[in-house]
Amino acid sequence: MIRKKRCIRAAALLLCLTLLGASAQALTVPEAVELIEKYYVDTIPPEVYQQDTVEGVVEALGDLYSQYYDAQGYQEFLDSMRDTQTVGIGVVMEAHELGARITEVLPGSAAEEAGIRVGDLLVAVEGQELAGMDLNAIGQLLQGEEGAAVTITTQRQNARHVQTLIRRAFTVAATTAELVDGHIGYISCTTFGEETLGHFAEGVTAYDLQVDRWQVDLRSNGGGDVNASVQSAGVFAGAGYLAYLRNAAGEYGVYAREEGALTLDPVVVLTDPYTASASEIFAAAIRDQQQGIVVGERTYGKGVAQILLDETSEPDYFSEGDALKLTAYRMFSSGGVTTQSVGVIPHILVPGVYTQAVADLLCASAPKGDTEGTLRLDMGWRWYIDLEQALSEEYRPAFAQLLSALPESAKLWLGTGGVDGWALFGARGIAEAYELEQDGYTYRGFDDASESSYGQAIDTLATYGILSGGEGSDFLPQTVLTRGELCALLLSALNYHVPDQAMPFSDVEADAEYADAIAACWAAGVVEGYGDGTFRPDEPVSQQALITALGRAAENLTVSFYGASRQGVGEEGYGESLSDFSAWAKPWAWLLGESQRDIFGNTVSLLWTDMEGIVPTADATREQAAALMYTLLRATGILTV
Repeated sequence: MIRKKRCIRAAALLLCLTLLGASAQALTVPEAVELIEKYYVDTIPPEVYQQDTVEGVVEALGDLYSQYYDAQGYQEFLDSMRDTQTVGIGVVMEAHELGARITEVLPGSAAEEAGIRVGDLLVAVEGQELAGMDLNAIGQLLQGEEGAAVTITTQRQNARHVQTLIRRAFTVAATTAELVDGHIGYISCTTFGEETLGHFAEGVTAYDLQVDRWQVDLRSNGGGDVNASVQSAGVFAGAGYLAYLRNAAGEYGVYAREEGALTLDPVVVLTDPYTASASEIFAAAIRDQQQGIVVGERTYGKGVAQILLDETSEPDYFSEGDALKLTAYRMFSSGGVTTQSVGVIPHILVPGVYTQAVADLLCASAPKGDTEGTLRLDMGWRWYIDLEQALSEEYRPAFAQLLSALPESAKLWLGTGGVDGWALFGARGIAEAYELEQDGYTYRGFDDASESSYGQAIDTLATYGILSGGEGSDFLPQTVLTRGELCALLLSALNYHVPDQAMPFSDVEADAEYADAIAACWAAGVVEGYGDGTFRPDEPVSQQALITALGRAAENLTVSFYGASRQGVGEEGYGESLSDFSAWAKPWAWLLGESQRDIFGNTVSLLWTDMEGIVPTADATREQAAALMYTLLRATGILTV
């Protein structure tokens, strides 16, 4: 299967941002401060008021995403979210040890006219050998003035061909659609901009009658316009509220799609660590609305949105084409879940090199008349795997990774023949039956998880890389949880940013086992040290301290938890069930144990047992921590299995 993924876009965007220069600026320092005070979503650091340049003011915010653009830089930024118009020979390339491999020849281009094919190697330009050269540098050699000649050397089956081509203007679309294997609709999207929805709609409309499964490839998609992302997700998810924004005052705005879905077929969303921001909102919308599954690697974790202030929105501040990008909102998915830090955890979490192959395996058509030779995975939708394809030499390693990524609770069925003959198997059973250990299958769980009352929670968290073991392949569920282990669990689950500043605790060396986890959880405000400046990572965690840490984490995970924590009930509102908790733990025990309601108005507790079964001052165990974390991730929708 050939995919026309345009990885060139990410490099172009990076180049755009790193080339932004400092020229004469129109915005003044006092004006920049005024705009920050008006729009910025978080607390403004005191250092902001001590700067004497606009660039210094923005840098002092300590925000990764706020930026000042001069006129040229702003235009380049806007251009980066549109279809790329350029002059060259009309090919899309990927890196190769000899130079570049041609992955697409654009229709009507000089390359097509010259007979260049997909798979040809570009090995020289104007006699300059390209081996070891950066892909961007190769692209620059091919670009030039329209009508100008360029001599290239290509290689096909070890034979070299030298040709002179005339450069032409062409457009590389940021979003493209194609039909694969006669029944899979594949959409590649590298950024969300003003043209994206049109490309999605055109692609789905063109192929939907032939398609029974869709793939949307968001790998290396760094985001873009939130509304474009929401409307594009709505092509599959249909009408409704698909994203929420919250400003510094706690006020919410909503992004909605009014039109219905353009297809009834499910979608597989492909992700990697560079899938960020608006593209995470797309993936989360598909997850929350149960319109498909996410496959690949965990996404970046950018859950804040920026506004662009320019002469259109703020004419009193900008008049020379410059602009200020400020983080003004916290962003939430259609289910009210943040993507900040935590990102989107795929339903099928596999190493990036296997993402496309695993997605292909899951996109087999439903068997017609006879189930034999087919696997069925029930995960939201029914996903079918053709065993002949899965066990082929090309796909066996990806099949092994797919099975490794399934928790024991996943419903995996083996076709036994007839129209509806299915036998329930676990992933381990299938892997053993087809001897896939030699192809990379590994059981990600723990041998002793079955000894725990919370075995499913332990197994699932381990499958998604959130739990680490105690000794060897054992989890040691009844062992007392230490403060360092608690931080490791929080960091693995919620992906907190590890701060750059020095370790704040005197008894934790920078290279200690849990140093990064402790620093990250402290910076996130979910754990605290002792008054003497120590953290004491090897000390046990009490049950009320465990509940407090996860309650603090939960507060910022969803709209629901945030609203409940802000409203609260006050000391007089805590019932008898919380009487044994310390005052500092009561708000968080209430938040996780009593604040949430189901659709019938009944109280929903996330705790591992009822309130009467909790002894606040007793030591917490590793299995209790796993159970609470699993229930929290399930309740928020961050995990769906």
